[in-house]
Amino acid sequence: MVSIGKIGFIGGGNMGEALIKGLIKGAFPAADIMVAEPVETRRALLAERYGVVTKAEGAEVVEACDLIVLAIKPQVVPKVMPQLAGAFSDAKLLVSIAAGQTSEALEGYLPGSPRVVRVMPNTPALVGAGATALCAGRHATPDDLAMARHLFEAVGTVRVVDESQMDAVTGLSGSGPAYVYTVIEAMAAGGILQGLPQDTALALATQTVLGAARLVQETGEHPAVLRDKVCSPGGTTIAGVKELEEHGLRAALMKAVSKAAKRSAELGKK
Repeated sequence: MVSIGKIGFIGGGNMGEALIKGLIKGAFPAADIMVAEPVETRRALLAERYGVVTKAEGAEVVEACDLIVLAIKPQVVPKVMPQLAGAFSDAKLLVSIAAGQTSEALEGYLPGSPRVVRVMPNTPALVGAGATALCAGRHATPDDLAMARHLFEAVGTVRVVDESQMDAVTGLSGSGPAYVYTVIEAMAAGGILQGLPQDTALALATQTVLGAARLVQETGEHPAVLRDKVCSPGGTTIAGVKELEEHGLRAALMKAVSKAAKRSAELGKK
């Protein structure tokens, strides 16, 4: 494992917990992980479940750690960051997963030449299947980017992008699991409509989406090529695909990504 030092989490919610779980699974010592979490019951749960050190105050965690993961909602960043600024120095790396919060905005809260890496993960990180994109702030070094990448590779796939692309990442992979859940739900409902038991329909729909995604990933073929391979002339699949096209599934998903990306940009301006 890349040498990271002590890791501090500001916020102990689902994404923070997913990272903690991945780090410990990857042999990172639980004793070197600290979590600042205002909710006492949540602190107790994280300490009991993972053996990490928990604190109520974020500044105490920042002072004690080398890499700080900012795992809070973007709306509370303007309130929380000033409370942490006094404990920061250029020797510490800030890794932020707050949607829409630019590296420049985060740097503005901190003294000196703060090292910031901005990250957009997604919730499948909870099961080690996350899709994460990250970018470096003005003062972050290549080593900083490598450390952040290593951190998130513990819970899935990582890609490095330009910061100008981060809102698009938010709209695509950050919000994307919700689109896929909707597709799975709708496919299962279609099966139920055709007479399948609910549990059977949901199991088949879930595995179909999972299997199709793995086939794209493992073959490296474009999804359109794989789709054409199962669309026999005059067959069942092409009849179903025709319905999807006529009802605008492709356009709706493209618009969903665009709308979520626009919202991410709006959050960054607040």
